[in-house]
Amino acid sequence: MRIAVTGGGGELGRSLVAYLAARDYRVVSIDRGLPPAGELRPGVSYLVADVRDFGATVAALRGCDAVIHLAAHRSPLHHPDTEVYVNNTAGSYHVLSAASTLGIDRVCLASSINAIGAAFSRAPRFDYFPVDEAHPSYTEDPYSLSKWVLEQQADAFARRFERMRIASLRFHWLLESRERALAVTAANPEVARRHLWAYTGLEAACRACLLAVSADFTGHQACLIVAPTTVAAEPSLELARRYYPDTPIRGELPGFAAFFDCGRAERVLGWRHDEE
Repeated sequence: MRIAVTGGGGELGRSLVAYLAARDYRVVSIDRGLPPAGELRPGVSYLVADVRDFGATVAALRGCDAVIHLAAHRSPLHHPDTEVYVNNTAGSYHVLSAASTLGIDRVCLASSINAIGAAFSRAPRFDYFPVDEAHPSYTEDPYSLSKWVLEQQADAFARRFERMRIASLRFHWLLESRERALAVTAANPEVARRHLWAYTGLEAACRACLLAVSADFTGHQACLIVAPTTVAAEPSLELARRYYPDTPIRGELPGFAAFFDCGRAERVLGWRHDEE
């Protein structure tokens, strides 16, 4: 299988390109610039293209069997609102449109838990815990809105092109290790509260991306991709009662269980954050 990775020069992109290449997939890394010569991997094709340009996107994806779309602004914090929104929504639309034009049926999109409106909202709103993919969206910032729109676009393409299988992976605070997540959480307690004390490991995210373009499912599936336990110092139920006392709890939050239910990712993709 020849797999294109847009945003191949980003943090997740570099990890994913290496992960796929190590498993003998033919990889096409696409970004707006080439990596330094010392970071070039044997067997990986590197292309310079901007997914905001539809023609360049079509040219870059030609000959691929699947595409994993990571290229995007990762938050609303470092660029003007209009740039974040237009960059992210145009890029995801161009990738979906190019894939459908070229007959590429397998597409993975990097979404975010913020597609429901969460960490970057003025006041995060959660209707229930644990959060699942059916949770309503209350997006208000341009980044979160762009991820919600990305998923709506995927729904539309899956309806129009029934052969396409598209997975939107709702990642959350991508970090290289649990140890790093623990350190970041301890140093930023207010940020961690807004993030519901959660994270996604980079290797687990790479496995999810590969499963997204190889698992057997139909249509468009949005899946939460989050670690199964928090990185908080207190049990989850205590945290919920202290910081979100008005949010109902459906079922249980035993021990340090995550505030996100990733059951769909396991059912649809066969994915678990921590391999057994």
